[in-house]
Amino acid sequence: MTYAIQADGLAKRFKETRALDGVDLAARTGTVLGLLGPNGAGKTTAVRIFATLIQPDAGRALVAGHDVVREAGLVRSLVGLTGQYAAVDENLTGTENLLLIGRLLAMPRRDARARAAELLDRFGLADAAGRAVKTYSGGMRRRLDLAASLVGRPSILFLDEPTTGLDPRSRGELWDMLRGLVAEGVTALLTTQYLNEADTLADDIVVIDRGRVIAEGTPDELKSQVGGQVLQVRPVRAHDLAGAHALVAETAGTQTQIEGDVITAPVNDPELMPAVVRRLDGAGIAVGELTLRRSSLDEVFLALTGHRAEPDSSGEPAEPDDSDIEKVVSSA
Repeated sequence: MTYAIQADGLAKRFKETRALDGVDLAARTGTVLGLLGPNGAGKTTAVRIFATLIQPDAGRALVAGHDVVREAGLVRSLVGLTGQYAAVDENLTGTENLLLIGRLLAMPRRDARARAAELLDRFGLADAAGRAVKTYSGGMRRRLDLAASLVGRPSILFLDEPTTGLDPRSRGELWDMLRGLVAEGVTALLTTQYLNEADTLADDIVVIDRGRVIAEGTPDELKSQVGGQVLQVRPVRAHDLAGAHALVAETAGTQTQIEGDVITAPVNDPELMPAVVRRLDGAGIAVGELTLRRSSLDEVFLALTGHRAEPDSSGEPAEPDDSDIEKVVSSA
């Protein structure tokens, strides 16, 4: 099988920090590969290597079959990059921002203007095309940033936490746009701290921790690995919460959590639910809620890494800034 994005034994060190330690991953053409992991796991480092912003210390990274080190210029002509923060000039208009990218890509002025108009219309920004970007809302800036990454008609997109800080409506709009691009054959590598985003968009997922791959598969496969269902228990009396939690944890034999006044436990054994009911009844703990539901990716993440996903405040190298983005397009 030919992959649009592939890494074999990818390694990168920053002084004493081993950001990537032999990472293998692959994204099928025309799909979304979700790259998940705790803060500092190496996600952004991997994206920067694929986008040719930095070079690996060991291993090999291929984009559309081309080596990112030996064929960096060719790779840059095939990819688009969107980071956590919109890399657009706030003092320029929407049109001027896209024209700038087009000219950096050596597009004729007429073609660059036509492409800018096409993208502004597609992303619902035509009415604001002549306004300075500093007057745009956060969602509008993110849409313009994504549009900027598409000026050169890339076949592969690297999306490094592209919806960070957006409200649910703006996030949903960006999801719809990404679905449309993938339907047209674009391949995307997506890093995100919003695990429902990965669950919704990703065809396959790779989870990395401390620079190493610790799990991979489809969202459903990962959920099955850590227990396809979750038991939820809410005691009637608040003072019974700690005792009920101890009994559920002992019975389940796996990592359990308290979320508010609800105890959750992954279910790997169909006998767990009746066993918990018996233990709680025997202890005289009245139960107000007892449900069995499907696992979420958040619970998969918790089981694999030991904590829930959270907004990035890691010590990984900084996200690509404007100069990085310009370096990608101007070197294409």
